Amino acid sequence: MNNLLWIANALNHLTLNAAIKEQHDFNLVTEWIAIPLRRGKPRSGGRTIAKRNKHPIIYLLRDTSTNQKTGAKPHKLQKQYNFLGYIHKKSYKNHYIYPYNHKKEEMIQRDLYINKLRPYIDKPLIKVITGIRRSGKSSVLMLLIENLHKQGILDDQIIYINFESLRFSHLGDATSLYKHINTKIDNNHRYYLLFDEVQVVKNWEKAINSFIVDFNTDIYITGSNSRLLSSELATFLAGRYIELHIFTLSFSEYLFFNQKRHKDTDDIYSAFETYLRMGGFPILHTSNYDYETAYKIVFDIYSSVILRDTIQRNKIRDIELLERVVKYAFDNIGNTFSGKNVADYFKSQHRKVDINTIYNYLKALESAFILHRLNRFDVKGKEILKTQEKYYAADTALLYAVMGYKDRIIAGVLENIVMLELKRREYQVYVGKMNNT
Repeated sequence: MNNLLWIANALNHLTLNAAIKEQHDFNLVTEWIAIPLRRGKPRSGGRTIAKRNKHPIIYLLRDTSTNQKTGAKPHKLQKQYNFLGYIHKKSYKNHYIYPYNHKKEEMIQRDLYINKLRPYIDKPLIKVITGIRRSGKSSVLMLLIENLHKQGILDDQIIYINFESLRFSHLGDATSLYKHINTKIDNNHRYYLLFDEVQVVKNWEKAINSFIVDFNTDIYITGSNSRLLSSELATFLAGRYIELHIFTLSFSEYLFFNQKRHKDTDDIYSAFETYLRMGGFPILHTSNYDYETAYKIVFDIYSSVILRDTIQRNKIRDIELLERVVKYAFDNIGNTFSGKNVADYFKSQHRKVDINTIYNYLKALESAFILHRLNRFDVKGKEILKTQEKYYAADTALLYAVMGYKDRIIAGVLENIVMLELKRREYQVYVGKMNNT
């Protein structure tokens, strides 16, 4: 097949690596061009890597103006192109492009989660990765792909889809997703399916179940709403999945991120104070942000979670009440309370609220991973009590982004950090209770 012809076929259905999508605004792309390899000395780093690997290379046309360096007239090979990557001729049917950017920083490892996933690779279980938005679920999938490459898995055996991308908006239901995957795989090889934010797809669990039955696959899915995932998995995939929860950065991961960015962390106390205020959302620690900017970023994350994973998913109408419930929970971090306490508080504010509504809102916030609930445990009676739980935030930065900085909640913030660390280490955590105290 002619080089330009097969490149055109590949680009018509191209699935871009997430790292590339972050670097380029594809709404600005005016033209795709493929430059086949030629004999002679390569003209750029991109062509060098392409020549060495015997792959044609892909360019993005950004600017059709005259070449500023030479003043030459516009020509299809003199236009300003950005090198995008190279694509393997034999695997273009799988529509996966290999990124190449010699200036791109190495992805920071999160070994805690990769080490937890590694024993389940190629096991007949669906790997379900959950966590609040922007906690690093997609990055864990990218790190998993790197790990699969190290094990000798070829790129055309790995299919990654992020359902929040408009590129895959046509895969909105189980049938279209199944047909899409069916065109990409055969039963002669094992394929690794990685689906990001799979809850966007209607009846997605039926498609996942079909992939298990019909194809030789190893499946990894992520989601940002535990209720949606757990209810559907329990119905169709009971006993056939394991769940891994992704938390925001621990203090040790925060130090590792700073080390990778060559940021001074010799003063461990100062570093912990910064971590206490900034929290652990990975995006905050990939660049230098002041507190005000960091809290604005976190508040935007919070707003997205509230809208997409709480209000829309649970069809909540009284948004103002939901936000007041969030603020009540955040203001009482480290304190025991129940739905009745919240209802009584609103009653004191001359607002009558049904206690079941409060419990439903707290459950919705828990399902979206904004809150973590800990039950009380009667140490003497060896039983779990169903009242006076404690609620903790998914990240301490959420407290400051929503409530503003308050010194008086520092004890609760420290308790919040300890609770999250225990959860990361997979402990079952309860609130202790002894002798009715």
